[in-house]
Amino acid sequence: MQPQQFINLKYKPKGKDLICLFNVEPNKLTIKQAAATVALESSVGTWTDVHEKKYVNKIAAKVFSIKGNKIKIAYPQELFEKGNAPNILSSIAGNIFGMKAVKNLRLEDIQIPNDILNSFKGPKYGIKGIRKMMKIKSRPLVGTIVKPKLGLKTKDHTDIAYQAWQGGCDVVKDDENLSSQKFNKFENRLTKCLEVADKAKSQTGEEKAYLINVTAETNKMIERAQSVQDQGGKYVMIDIVTSGFSALQTLRDANFKMAIHAHRAMHAAFTRNKKHGISMMVLADLARLIGVDQLHIGTVVGKLQGSLKEVSEINQEIEKKTVKETQNRLQQDWKKIKSTLSVSSGGLHPGHVPFLIKHLGKDLVLQFGGGIHGHPKGTLRGAIAARQATQATMQNISLKQYSKDHLELKEALEYWK
Repeated sequence: MQPQQFINLKYKPKGKDLICLFNVEPNKLTIKQAAATVALESSVGTWTDVHEKKYVNKIAAKVFSIKGNKIKIAYPQELFEKGNAPNILSSIAGNIFGMKAVKNLRLEDIQIPNDILNSFKGPKYGIKGIRKMMKIKSRPLVGTIVKPKLGLKTKDHTDIAYQAWQGGCDVVKDDENLSSQKFNKFENRLTKCLEVADKAKSQTGEEKAYLINVTAETNKMIERAQSVQDQGGKYVMIDIVTSGFSALQTLRDANFKMAIHAHRAMHAAFTRNKKHGISMMVLADLARLIGVDQLHIGTVVGKLQGSLKEVSEINQEIEKKTVKETQNRLQQDWKKIKSTLSVSSGGLHPGHVPFLIKHLGKDLVLQFGGGIHGHPKGTLRGAIAARQATQATMQNISLKQYSKDHLELKEALEYWK
């Protein structure tokens, strides 16, 4: 097929088309030529004429909109194997990023047809299921990551987790690069942390969950997840980008009883560049499609890159005007596919809580690392301060006012000015 055959600006996408929004910077080509090259390379074409069968042309991708450098491509769903996330990515985010025809190329957004949506399981629990499991009706979940992220012996790791749960944290998680190093073996850490989680639950009367990192070679990952289930854990955590979408699907399809917490370590390697790569919205859609119950989305404030628009508006389908601006992208209506709970993490302290709830809503995990453990009076007081900040915000009381008779919050606000 000739490149121009992949351009049809009169085409009206069908309900069974998968639609991609790209930003294209051509390299010595017109925008039409570059757009056609992206469409052909990501569907049925190649760099030169071949003696193809005519019936193949029926499932060619079609560029149906060009506005400046923004192009929309419709992919007939027949191009993809249902229930196979890596296959979808190999098409819409495969060779195209390395083509000489483009100087820069960014996959900004996707819209997935119902037939493909229905071929995936989606989250096992979703927001409602997690709230039921944790017995938290409306407020954000409060969580922490054990710090320092690496180097702690299991006993010290466990002690820090216990103090966080005692102080009011609902969830405590491993960091993305803690696995089963010799100073803190997975099996021992799992057993000890679940024991103190149960102890904290009996003392506080609140549900407590440990999000242990099962990231590993796929067989080992499943073995670890089975250990978590056998010992009564509520969650497993996986680094979804470094593990890969195949591994994530394997974990979800194993149908364990635990919720899946998704860390996005390494995502910025392809999401941060505004000109080239893939947006976080696309990653979020794929993660939810496969079935993560919780996903890191960023903070706006804090230590990690991410604007308010990028973080709070992981929320709109591909330029549909009917989607409310405040609707979280991870909660868009996907029929049987449940919603995914957003996780805000990265350089947070109690003083950030009002801003985060205002802009990201209540369906959120507020996850503090140094913002709890760095409290001048230690982890226990830091967890109490984080919970106090959440309580104040939910009651529409300013942190300054609330801190007058809540010492831990006052100490936190004075320390992190």
